[in-house]
Amino acid sequence: MEYITKKDLIDCSTPDEFCFSLCCMECKTVWKSTPIRFSKAGKKPENENRKIIYDTLYDREKNLAFQKALNQAKEIFNICPICKRLVCDHCFLICDDLDMCVQCAAKLNEKGTVVG
Repeated sequence: MEYITKKDLIDCSTPDEFCFSLCCMECKTVWKSTPIRFSKAGKKPENENRKIIYDTLYDREKNLAFQKALNQAKEIFNICPICKRLVCDHCFLICDDLDMCVQCAAKLNEKGTVVG
């Protein structure tokens, strides 16, 4: 089974907030993860030592936010086993033998129920 990977998510983060997005390859709807505020947002480090600490905290918190975003995305996006495109639940069908995107279902004359 294919899964959503790091390369699929687009980083929309700012210095104050972590956020990631994903675009459905069928309907082109853009999904954004729940924004997570950086714990030191709006605070300026007083010196170079504090900047190193803030930068390290930022990287750590961003990685955690990325994992949360990846888990959120896995709940509403699917990879079609036929064309390998990443599609949202509204563009993915539960079919009798093999679940697939609406485009592949149409090409193969398959019927199914939309996930979302």
